[in-house]
Amino acid sequence: EMKLSAVSKKLWCVHKQLLLLLAPLVFLPLLFTLPEKEGKCLYVILLMATFWCTEALPLAVTAMLPVCLFPTLGILPAKKVCPQYFIETNFLFLSGLIMASSIEEWGLHQRIALKVLSIVGVKPAWLILGMMLTSSFLSMWLSNTATTAMMLPIASAILESLFGDLETLKQKCQSLDDPESALINGTLCAVTEFLKTNETNTAEEIKSEAQYQMKVWKGFLICIPYAASIGGTATLTGTAPNLILIGQLKSYFPDCDLINFGSWFAFAFPLMLLFLFLGWLWISFLYGGLNSRLCFKKHDCRAQAEAKAKALIIEDYKKLGPINFAEGAISFFFVLFAVLLFTRDPKFVTGWSVFFKKGYVSDAVTGVIIVSILFFFPSQKPSLRWWFDPQAANTPYVPLLSWKKAQDSVPWNIIMLLGGGFAMAKACEESGLASWIGGHLQPLADVPPAAAVMLITAFLACFTEFASNTATIIIFLPVIAELAMRVSVNPLYFMIPATVGCSYAFMLPVSTPPNSIAFASGHLMVKDMVKTGFVMNILGILSVSLAMNTWGVAMFNLHSYPEWAHPVNKTAIALVPFSSVPPLNATL
Repeated sequence: EMKLSAVSKKLWCVHKQLLLLLAPLVFLPLLFTLPEKEGKCLYVILLMATFWCTEALPLAVTAMLPVCLFPTLGILPAKKVCPQYFIETNFLFLSGLIMASSIEEWGLHQRIALKVLSIVGVKPAWLILGMMLTSSFLSMWLSNTATTAMMLPIASAILESLFGDLETLKQKCQSLDDPESALINGTLCAVTEFLKTNETNTAEEIKSEAQYQMKVWKGFLICIPYAASIGGTATLTGTAPNLILIGQLKSYFPDCDLINFGSWFAFAFPLMLLFLFLGWLWISFLYGGLNSRLCFKKHDCRAQAEAKAKALIIEDYKKLGPINFAEGAISFFFVLFAVLLFTRDPKFVTGWSVFFKKGYVSDAVTGVIIVSILFFFPSQKPSLRWWFDPQAANTPYVPLLSWKKAQDSVPWNIIMLLGGGFAMAKACEESGLASWIGGHLQPLADVPPAAAVMLITAFLACFTEFASNTATIIIFLPVIAELAMRVSVNPLYFMIPATVGCSYAFMLPVSTPPNSIAFASGHLMVKDMVKTGFVMNILGILSVSLAMNTWGVAMFNLHSYPEWAHPVNKTAIALVPFSSVPPLNATL
């Protein structure tokens, strides 16, 4: 038994290396059992999916495998694979990241956070709402990870002013639950002191108050990563899966111009608000924030603590001082960035792109124009007096953003990951693998499209709990696009819910970096995340289904099979007569 245990430990130490050796051998039969080109393409995709899900190789290194394997296996020439790594969509992503790094550089995100928290008030439920609104708004523009990392210390400071030191709170809960173990640990004296100073309260009241405070603390910590994940779905640059969708749409359906920054925001922002509200109700209900004190004032020890927390937020905001020239300039360019992207071609009204040659100016062009200005716009207010004053200090010119700061802030691994996804999609399309898989999905033609939307969202929301959301959407989006064409349903009707569903990873600490950061604080347990996240996933699936079947249908004309989806897959459409498939509008 000892030997077996030792061997298993040794194997675990080298499990990633074993995976790297065994996975290529396990998938080898695919090369001989499937049609030649399709088999080779599927071999590479399964290999990459395995490495991504297990992280046997760093995600970015796995993303570079298409450059090695597609040309050597004769699937795609290198001149077609390599350009996929820095297509137009990646420039849009890069411009969003550079804008985010300039916001972080001048502390504008902290000012926004403290201002929102000072407005919403400090009763637990309202404060959780303030935390969620701030986190979701910031993660629309910053990365979800950066938002969570910034908001958690703010949350901890507010909680300490509300409830005191967390360790003391834990001791109270433990001591009152188990006096014997508390005596052994020497913590009962702290509680005895607390009882002396609060003679009017019984031990039972103190115990229930301490447990309530611990629950609220957990609610605070758990709402931030969840809100960051939800907020990222509202803008195209908010999270990588949204960019994968637009990149793959351009690859599969070159004539589809329905989705850009403005039209995506018009669809996804109301969905984000709906899900955020439902999520707030659930988290507040579960962690004690929803009670009669939500709307009615009550003068007790809690009210005193809340007043103290409010004072802390206001004091922290005052410490930032008045808005300086650099913060004002960044605010202006940030608003300009968002407005120009939103109004370029929002579909429901005529955008400013009509002033340029049709098809020439894209979201990427807009983003790069704005962020380029940041590298030369001054961070200090220019003064004419300086030129004529020989005594004035000759300080060096400092722009709003330096290239070194931008270079350090940009997660280049995610850009490689996007490129790997686009290369994989290109290979699926050109090798005929997507059509081959689509042919084997024929039985799904009998599933009503509205039910299929819920199934797709649920499946991907579950799968992304164990794998990176970017890797998940890269693997499944080509299959989902092919499925939609096989059953003669508007591809966007399946592809949009799949993309949004990939960001709904709430159940495990390893699901997303924000979840990991919140869990690493040491105050959350896995069971807390599973219990909260399971219901969050259900609420997310229902919200997406509602959005797709109401305003989504109207915005993207989802009730009919579009003209732009015909030319790419004539053979597939010929195989499935329209009459054999229930029309989409019959199920809506």
